[in-house]
Amino acid sequence: MKITDWPKQDRPREKLLNQGASSLSDSELLAIFLRTGVPGCSAIELAQIMLKKFGSLRALFHANQQDFCQIKGLGQAKFVQLQASLEMSQRYMAEKLNRTDNFNSVAQTQEYLIAKLRDQPQEIFAMLLLDSQHRLIHFKPMFYGTIDSASVYPRVLVQQALKDNAAAVILAHNHPSGVAEPSQADKHITQRIIQAFALVDIKVLDHMVIGDGVAVSFAQRGLI
Repeated sequence: MKITDWPKQDRPREKLLNQGASSLSDSELLAIFLRTGVPGCSAIELAQIMLKKFGSLRALFHANQQDFCQIKGLGQAKFVQLQASLEMSQRYMAEKLNRTDNFNSVAQTQEYLIAKLRDQPQEIFAMLLLDSQHRLIHFKPMFYGTIDSASVYPRVLVQQALKDNAAAVILAHNHPSGVAEPSQADKHITQRIIQAFALVDIKVLDHMVIGDGVAVSFAQRGLI
C-alpha cells in the first residue's frame, strides 16, 4: 500500500507535524529523508530494508558509498544527501556548544566527542582548543594512526595551541576496538603533554578516551 493511501494521521510527514519528530520510528524518519520509494516498494518499506541491511541508523550513516548504493533505488545522490545530513547535525552540536560554557561540563564534552570520534575506523588523536572562558575555538584532529595506535608529538600540539591562541585544551582520542579504558601508554603520553603545555602556561583540562558510545574522562578518574 502506498503511504498516500494510509490514514492521514499515520503518514510520517503528518505525524511529524502533529506530534513532533521524536514520535517517529527510525524507519519513519528515514522514509521522510528518502521522500519516495521505488516501484513496488514504498519509502517506509525501503527504509526498513536499509535498516535491516545495516542494523541501525548509526551503521547506515557510516556505511561506505559502495555498500549504500547496493540497495535498489539508492544512488550517489542519496548517499551524498545522507552524509550532508550527518555533517549538519555534527556542526549544529559544535555551534551549540560554541555559544555556551558547556565545555566546563564533562557530560556535554563527552557527548560532543563521542559524536566526533566513536565511529572512526582508525585511531585519531584530537584537541578541543578553548579560550580563557573555556569556549570552543575549534576541534582539531592532530594525529592519525593505525587501528591500534597513533604517534603523538607534544611539541606539535603546543604549536597548534599557540597558533590558535588557546588558553586551555581538552585532549581526546578514540579506541576503534570500542573499549574506552585508558592504557598505560595513554597515561604516559598524557603526562608528557601536560608537562609540555605547562611550559607555555596552557592548561590541559582533561583527556578523554572514546569508545563505543562511552567516553572515559582522565579528570574524573583523578589522572589529571
